[in-house]
Amino acid sequence: MDATSRPAVVIDNGTGYSKMGFAGNVEPCFITPTVVAVNDSFLNQSRSSSKGNWSAQYSAGVMADLDFFIGDEAISRSRSSSTYNLSYPIQNGQVENWDTMERFWQQCIYNYLRCDPEDHYFLLTESPLTAPENREYTGEIMFETFNVPGLYIAVQPVLALAAGYTTSKCEMTGVVVDVGEGATHIVPVAEGYVIGSSIKSIPISGKDVTQFVQQLLKERGEHIPPEDSFEVARKVKEMYCYTCSDIVKEYNKHDKEPSKYIKQFSGTKPKTGAPYSCDIGYERFLGPEIFFHPEIYSSDFTTPLPTVIDKCIQSAPIDTRRALYKNVVLSGGSTMFKDFHRRLQRDLKKIVDTRIVAAEAWHGGEVKSQPIEVNVVSHPIQRFAVWFGGSVLASTPEFYGACHTKAEYEEYGASICRTNPIFKGMF
Repeated sequence: MDATSRPAVVIDNGTGYSKMGFAGNVEPCFITPTVVAVNDSFLNQSRSSSKGNWSAQYSAGVMADLDFFIGDEAISRSRSSSTYNLSYPIQNGQVENWDTMERFWQQCIYNYLRCDPEDHYFLLTESPLTAPENREYTGEIMFETFNVPGLYIAVQPVLALAAGYTTSKCEMTGVVVDVGEGATHIVPVAEGYVIGSSIKSIPISGKDVTQFVQQLLKERGEHIPPEDSFEVARKVKEMYCYTCSDIVKEYNKHDKEPSKYIKQFSGTKPKTGAPYSCDIGYERFLGPEIFFHPEIYSSDFTTPLPTVIDKCIQSAPIDTRRALYKNVVLSGGSTMFKDFHRRLQRDLKKIVDTRIVAAEAWHGGEVKSQPIEVNVVSHPIQRFAVWFGGSVLASTPEFYGACHTKAEYEEYGASICRTNPIFKGMF
């Protein structure tokens, strides 16, 4: 049976979570943390084996290769046993450790998806500012280790647009605001092509919201076990945080009716199993607020997200700007806060309207500008919009023709992976 008659495998590796499944599905089969637990005892054994004892060294190396876990299982192993150490292969959206990444893909394919990689084409994703060399490494691993028949490496924001959730027609011009666990990118896309010179990246992401919540809980003196504080902050962020329209009003609301707004979080200490609980107060709205007032979190970066989006659009070619303002698409788990899209749309509209008023005043009121429509698109699947876009794309007949094949790789080498054609049959 030909590989093109089977559904392609779609894997979206993010800093915090990886989404994997088969093309044509609406949701990924698995969403798992991008983390690997490696058994250090075998690695140490391999190093301590005398150089002369080659077989002992080799067998220790083989065991180290086999004895590892990924995702939630990796996290639970590292907690229950001191021999397993956690390794995060992706940092700030970029693959930092290729050996660990290869192990992660191995478990994804064989243990989770349970498929033979030689029978399926693969669609993988990458961050918009990834170096071309990284694509070569990805190609080498996929073609050499897993022997895949075809590979396509797609840019994440293009897939978020390709998900086509704005209208019945797939709209391929827009600004993708991709806020993940480790990186935030604002990427303008015109007719399916990324406007590379206008990409903006900011050093505030989901991880920073977690750290800020952690810091607020610690400063208030909540009794949370230190080894569990980051995990508790992450759960608080995901369960209770929301975006407010005005900080001062929100403080007043909390102070007037604490019983209505203050929530209780309870957990058990990982080592002793003793129960504990803590109050969740101002953190609920202060966490996501760092996107709109970054100065409350850090003095290193103080430009609010709406301002960065506006700068991004203003640096794009002038004939694309109206279409870009009209289709600001949210993607990534850290845009899922309640009312996040409303606040973003309001602040962005305010910036645009202020500019128009200033321009009209400069011309003495003689020139009237056409109002600019600002629209921030929110939807139920934005947490895995990139994966869903990949699923849509990989289920089109054009996909197989756009992939790099094993035969091309053997003839030309890994450099073929540096470029990936945009296939327009579906747009």
